Amino acid sequence: MTTSRQIEMTVNGRTRSMAIAAHHTLLEVLRDDLGLTGTKECCLVGECGACTVLVDEVSVDSCLVLAAEADGACVTTVEGLAVGGRLHPLQQAFLDTGAVQCGFCIPGQLIAARALLARSPHPSRAEIEEGLAGNLCRCAGYEQIIEAVLAAAALDETGDRAVADGDAHAPAMGDRASTPNADVAPQ
Repeated sequence: MTTSRQIEMTVNGRTRSMAIAAHHTLLEVLRDDLGLTGTKECCLVGECGACTVLVDEVSVDSCLVLAAEADGACVTTVEGLAVGGRLHPLQQAFLDTGAVQCGFCIPGQLIAARALLARSPHPSRAEIEEGLAGNLCRCAGYEQIIEAVLAAAALDETGDRAVADGDAHAPAMGDRASTPNADVAPQ
């Protein structure tokens, strides 16, 4: 016998009320019940970050959160980043820098990056590496992902350049000395 529970949450700005199985994760409800398949199912143990979403603006692995725990919460998935048909500046930066590669990890990377930029609008490279540490990329596109976050940090929410060129607070693009050697780790 499956026990169900009625929950209500705001998902990508839209209030959703539904009956869910008490044992279902937020990942299952987002993908299976709401059809938001941008949130990826992968490891199911919180190791890969492919299922990362924001719950009340906090980055979480949705495979580890029971849907019932999100009752009353505001949830943002990758589908909620674009507004009015216009890509979020992070999404555009990921495209511009070639960070998307196969695309499987990108929804989780984008959500984790959004959470990072909300906490630290102009993060250092080390802060980006730490902020995205829970998100694995099988294509090894980490350099492009870091470049994308640095590029997005220089933009405002409309995608316009918020940091003037040469501004002392502008995030420097990646330290080229730390760029992987293509002979050792082809990109």
